[in-house]
Amino acid sequence: MTTEPPKASRELLEAYLQHLRVDRGVSSRTLINYRIDLVRYLGYLAVSSKDPLQVSREDLTEYLWHRKSQNVQPSSIARYMASLRSFYLFLLAEEKIAANPSTLLRSPKKPDRLPRYLTVDEVSRLITAAGFSKGRQVRLRAMLELMYAAGLRVSELTGVRLDSIDLKVGYVRVLGKGGKERVVPIGERARLAVQGYLDQRPETAASVKTLFVSDRKRPMSAVQFWRLIRAAALKAGIRKPVSPHTLRHSFASHLVQNGADLRAVQEMLGHSSIATTQIYTHVSQNHLQEAHRKYHPRG
Repeated sequence: MTTEPPKASRELLEAYLQHLRVDRGVSSRTLINYRIDLVRYLGYLAVSSKDPLQVSREDLTEYLWHRKSQNVQPSSIARYMASLRSFYLFLLAEEKIAANPSTLLRSPKKPDRLPRYLTVDEVSRLITAAGFSKGRQVRLRAMLELMYAAGLRVSELTGVRLDSIDLKVGYVRVLGKGGKERVVPIGERARLAVQGYLDQRPETAASVKTLFVSDRKRPMSAVQFWRLIRAAALKAGIRKPVSPHTLRHSFASHLVQNGADLRAVQEMLGHSSIATTQIYTHVSQNHLQEAHRKYHPRG
């Protein structure tokens, strides 16, 4: 259980979050993560009666070791460290502290973890398991086909607007992270599936602009889609964990395995850095090694 930080610490935290919100325009999800991380940190200091304005690098290191001893993953430790660095940079800029205690902290190395993805056959089985006759089945099939065709994030998929997709030309306009817009081509199967859904999409209020709507004629939520895709994976007999992001990884992995240019994949995924996209080259290499072992007579 996290100890409640004292009033003075809470005021520092709120000033920092206001800075992130107003001056830096960070997303609501980032604000929530930073709040959680820093409330935990400030509560930890409160237990030992330490002032966040007077801590040393050793105090921060001790806190990180404390979190690590609780079996926190290295990726989470790295996020805590980023929160602390940002917080103390703000305090330094506001002249609340004379020196930044987080300057010499080192981030723990993240393990190289390849993304989970489905095989082409598993994607086909997943989409087939969605069905194609009833209204809900037609909607789910269209969502799966569009997500796999364009490599969308779940928030992008549920946020696609009616006027953002062109089935004649074959593209979807997506609003991604940081409000960045991109246009991604979609293939024939996705176009047919979406058109099939549109032919029976229920009439909605004028305020509902999204392509996909729930049974209550409201915008489909990410949580709803999570449940639907998991149910379809179970029905398809897919044993590995399947989430909406698995389809995005599958989209990128299959493109790279089939020789797509990495820059083109980066653009379609909406990655700001090519380094993020390069993980799929490792997936492709693993795929080739596996094929070599399986099919080479002396593999």
